[in-house]
Amino acid sequence: METTAPTEIPVSRLLESEARELKLTLLVGKAGLWRPIADPRIQKPGLALTGLDEVLHPSRVQVFGNTELSYLKTLSVAEQNKALQTFWETEVSCIVVTKGMSIPVSLRKGCAKARLPLFKTPLQSAQFIAQIQTFLEEALSATGSVHGVLLDIYGVGILLVGESGIGKSELALDLVSLGHRLVADDMVLLRRRREGSVYGHVSERLMHHIEIRGLGIINIKDLFGVSSVRPRKKIDLVIELKEWDNNAQFDRIGTEEKTRRLLDIELPNIALPVRTGRNLSTIIEVAARNHLLKLQGHHSAKEFVKNLRKRILAPKPPPPGILDSSDEEPIA
Repeated sequence: METTAPTEIPVSRLLESEARELKLTLLVGKAGLWRPIADPRIQKPGLALTGLDEVLHPSRVQVFGNTELSYLKTLSVAEQNKALQTFWETEVSCIVVTKGMSIPVSLRKGCAKARLPLFKTPLQSAQFIAQIQTFLEEALSATGSVHGVLLDIYGVGILLVGESGIGKSELALDLVSLGHRLVADDMVLLRRRREGSVYGHVSERLMHHIEIRGLGIINIKDLFGVSSVRPRKKIDLVIELKEWDNNAQFDRIGTEEKTRRLLDIELPNIALPVRTGRNLSTIIEVAARNHLLKLQGHHSAKEFVKNLRKRILAPKPPPPGILDSSDEEPIA
């Protein structure tokens, strides 16, 4: 598995299709679209406009809303140019004007001269800030890939891994036919979220498709309907399919807590032996249900072992027919 964590992205990413929800329109500063964005947090630069230059952070998106523009309108043109001078000298990423508000000439001309991208959006400031921070957190997060199959089973994201040819895709097809949802087959693309979770998705060219040896490539969405697929899913559990080996040691009770590291995040991992005659689809469904129980605080295997130990350590009653000294009848 390869892992990459981009330290920055160019401002031009804000104009790509993946960022269309931001509804950005570039006004001036096309030559500066190479400028880097290195921090997912945006800045509302009200204090910087009043002269506190040290609070202006480079490599961040600057959002001008009603507060900033209203303040600029109270200044003369010369005062506006002086207040904005720090933006031309500091390596900020870009400036975004929200709510489709009218833009002062000094701001537009200054951005054009400094080759600083200036955008506008019809979104309200709060809505835009929430959306662009979500976009930037994802764009700047660590990514990777793993060979396997990702499914949504009872709301649990299960990643099936194992040697090539062990039957991951056939098992996925069986689970989809039972009403579960396919996310990715063969190559699962990974992305780490800031809250400490890992999400899996599939490349656009492989989306909805699965390869079955002897049958070829099939389209799951066309065969089973739109409810049989989903574009991405948080990975909650990793199940590793392994060839059955009588000499290998597999967990027989279920108390072992093994994990698998994906993008530096530890995820629960189960080693599942594969053998002719085993109903793997049912076992996978039970694994998903059991994972949900664990999330609710019910660990069946640990509770079984705990109750068994209590019975073993409990004091044994006396054999039948033998009276305790306190039960003896008094001697007449």
